[in-house]
Amino acid sequence: MQTIARKGKLVLKDGSVYEGELYGKRNAVGEVVFTTGMSGYQETLTDPSFCGQIVVMTYPLVGNYGTNDLFNQGRKSFFQGYVISELCDHPSNWRCEKTLEQFLDEQDVPVLTGVDTRAITRKLRNYGVLQGVIVPAEMPQEEVEKLLATPEVHDQVATVTTPEIYTLGNGKYHVAVMDFGIKQNILEYLASFDCHLTVFPAYTTAEEILAARPDGIFLANGPGDPKDLQPIIEEVKKLIGKKPIFGICLGHQILALANGADTFKMKFVLISSQNHGYAVDEKSLAGLNVEITNISLNDGTIEGLRYLDHPSFAVQYHPEASPGPGGHEYLFKRFVKMMGGQN
Repeated sequence: MQTIARKGKLVLKDGSVYEGELYGKRNAVGEVVFTTGMSGYQETLTDPSFCGQIVVMTYPLVGNYGTNDLFNQGRKSFFQGYVISELCDHPSNWRCEKTLEQFLDEQDVPVLTGVDTRAITRKLRNYGVLQGVIVPAEMPQEEVEKLLATPEVHDQVATVTTPEIYTLGNGKYHVAVMDFGIKQNILEYLASFDCHLTVFPAYTTAEEILAARPDGIFLANGPGDPKDLQPIIEEVKKLIGKKPIFGICLGHQILALANGADTFKMKFVLISSQNHGYAVDEKSLAGLNVEITNISLNDGTIEGLRYLDHPSFAVQYHPEASPGPGGHEYLFKRFVKMMGGQN
């Protein structure tokens, strides 16, 4: 790597300590979550939905095909820290432009290697999401405790959203995108369905969005607690029923709150084809004219809703690729049909 390894440790709020080799110029403080993906580490590293978190890779070997800016899902990595079992020193792939070590150094993401990440995953599965720190091994316990007491960060959306309006694509259907931390691949996927996009900062007013005369509105994925976003929820309320609305991940949660439902914090963050630490409370749907379209078979949480009083629907999981599953094109086709398309 560009920096010299030293002894480091991950310390969780419950007192658990995992020692390994530390690379990086700073300490990391944040919510510790895990991902079970076997590939797509660069897409995960640049997904704004992970803003402020320390991410543990359950799969043991990371970095074996290097990195390429082509796969970035955001303008930078918003990770607080990265924890892996084994970091590949010599990647092999024809599209490799730089090693993962170089990428992490350039992005200023501290990484702890040589630890049992599956043991950490089991810990998080048993106890739920925990605050944690990545620090040099010699840091005194008193200083570690001060870092662990760092107040939780709120409204990460303000950090990751686009600072200015921009456009993408040249398709027939005009989609206004509210950017709460959107992945590049979602934008490209929307554009591939004959759409041209105007991407707005998260705190844009409903009046400004409607003034752009879109055919539909897309509510993006993003990080953090949806209940931190009350001003955004109020603007989304003004958009309901005005144009077809499609939401993914955080957008799904915001749309639910705007319709009078509730959300709750999950025991641990689910990250696979999903990426969420909050879910819509099924009990809060009582009295609302809404259909549950998707349910997680793992824990029974709601993964999709269709609103019957207005042309709006949303899913909790990520139907696009990079990394993620295939076979969910029908959701984008449904959105285009709602905007007047024939698919």
